[in-house]
Amino acid sequence: MIFIIIFLLIVLQRIVEVIIAKQNEKWMKNRGAIEHHSDHYKWIVLVHTLFFFSIMIEAFGEELVLNQWKGLLLLLFVCAQAFRVWCLVSLGRYWNTKIIVLPEAELVTRGPYKFMKHPNYVVVAIEFILIPLLFNAYATAFIFPILHGVLMKIRIPYEEKALSRDELKSN
Repeated sequence: MIFIIIFLLIVLQRIVEVIIAKQNEKWMKNRGAIEHHSDHYKWIVLVHTLFFFSIMIEAFGEELVLNQWKGLLLLLFVCAQAFRVWCLVSLGRYWNTKIIVLPEAELVTRGPYKFMKHPNYVVVAIEFILIPLLFNAYATAFIFPILHGVLMKIRIPYEEKALSRDELKSN
C-alpha cells in the first residue's frame, strides 16, 4: 500500500509541476518571452508519460516490500526531490518545462545554477533510475535513463542556443 501512495504522490507532484509551468509560461509570455525550439517537446512529454505507464505495467502484481534496499532508494529519492525543489525555487517564475526565454531577463546563477548549468535534468536522470527501482521496474530503470539522455542531447543544445545573447538579439 505504501508504494501505491508513493507512486500517486509522484504522479500528483508531476501534475502540480505542469500547472506551475503553465502559469509561469503565461506570466513570461505576457512580459514578452519567446518560446524556442518547440519541435522536440512532444517527445519529452511522451517519454515522461510512458515512464509512468511503464512502471505501472512492469510493477503490476509485484509484491513491493519496504526493506533496507528500498529504504535507501527512498532516502535517495527524497534527497533528489529536495534538489528538484531547490532548482525550481532558484528559477522562480522562469522555471518551465519548455524553452521559454524572456529577452531582458538575466540568466539565473543562484542555487544549484551557481554550480552547474542544467541541474534539473540531472535530477530527472536520477529519478528515471530511482523511481523504477523502488517499484522493481528494472527494464524501465534501464530504458528510460537512456531515452532521457537522447532527449537531453537534443534539448540542451537548443536551450543553450536560446539562452545565448546572439539568439536573443535575433528574435
